[in-house]
Amino acid sequence: MPQASSLFTRFEFRLATQLSHVGWIGRSPSKQRLMLKWFKRCADAGHLPARSLYGRVLLHRGVSAKDKSTGARYVLQAAREGDLNAQYQAGRIYELGCTQYQPNLHHAVTWYARAGDNGHSLAADRLATAYQFGELGLPCDPSRAEEWSELALNLSSQQPVLEAPHPAPAVL
Repeated sequence: MPQASSLFTRFEFRLATQLSHVGWIGRSPSKQRLMLKWFKRCADAGHLPARSLYGRVLLHRGVSAKDKSTGARYVLQAAREGDLNAQYQAGRIYELGCTQYQPNLHHAVTWYARAGDNGHSLAADRLATAYQFGELGLPCDPSRAEEWSELALNLSSQQPVLEAPHPAPAVL
């Protein structure tokens, strides 16, 4: 029966994602809570895109510090499971820090590199800048900066729009 459950979870996630972009949803706190409940249920059921999206929504739009730290936890879990957008966000979490996670430049570079290697153009661009200016604890290295810059350019030219496959809904 796991396949039926997985099918339902994918359907529920897709429905919640589509409904979350409807204008009247954003103006209703009760409907926003319903969307978040659906995203959480899908994330907790193991749906990787839902885990990534729910985490990013909580991290960026959560009201309380608890919401933001819960979001960071979901994002990091999705990053470890291979979600490209979550890997980039993991780099941001460790670069900037948040309530639960202190800045850790080594972890930030690791996550940016993983996301860049997997095809995230913003992560590759961040590493190009870091190598160019000696940021994130990295040495100034023009050749490495050029490598990452070329990768970022190639990746962004392959992607018509720099947008997550499941853009963050207008909730919270």
